[in-house]
Amino acid sequence: MMGALGTTLFAISYSAGQIAPSVALDFSLIGAIIAGFYGGPVIGFVSGLFVGILPGFMFGPLGMGGLLGLLGLPFGKALSGLSSGLIAKGLGIGQRQRSSLVAVPATLLAYIPESLFTWVYFVVLSGLESGSAVFLTFILPKALLEVSIISVLMAALMGNKGFSEFMRNRFAKAAIREKSFPE
Repeated sequence: MMGALGTTLFAISYSAGQIAPSVALDFSLIGAIIAGFYGGPVIGFVSGLFVGILPGFMFGPLGMGGLLGLLGLPFGKALSGLSSGLIAKGLGIGQRQRSSLVAVPATLLAYIPESLFTWVYFVVLSGLESGSAVFLTFILPKALLEVSIISVLMAALMGNKGFSEFMRNRFAKAAIREKSFPE
C-alpha cells in the first residue's frame, strides 16, 4: 500500500516538478517513511524498494543514470524506510502520544543514510568527474527541500489521531498475519 502511495506521489511530483533534465521534485519517500514509522524497519525497507522502482526507471534507463540508477534509487529509498523504522522503534514514534513533536527531526535523521548513499552513488559508483559538484549543487539541496517538506507532513500525519489509529491497526493486522502464517 505504501509502495503504491509513494509511486503515485512520485508520478505526480515528477510531472509537475521538473527542475532540469533528470532533476525533478520527488515526494515518493513519503510512502517509505510512513511505512517505517508505523510498520517498522523491515516494512519500511521493503516499501522503500517498491517506492524506488519508478524513480529508478525514470532517472535510470529513461534518464541519465542507466542500469545503476535503476538499482541505486530503490536501494537508497529503502535505506530511508529502514532508518525511519529503526528510529521510530527506538523512540516509540507512532506508539505514544505527541509523536508528532519528534516526527520532524526523526524524518530528517532518517534521510541521512540515503543521503550518504546518494553521495557515494554520484561520486564513486557513477564515475562522473563532476559527481561531487552535481550532488552538492543539484541533488542535495533539492533533497533537503523535499525531506524538510516531508518532515512537516509527517508531523501533521503523526498528530492526526484518526490517521495514526488507522495506520497502527493496519500494520498490527499485518504483524498478526505474519505470526499466524510463518513461512
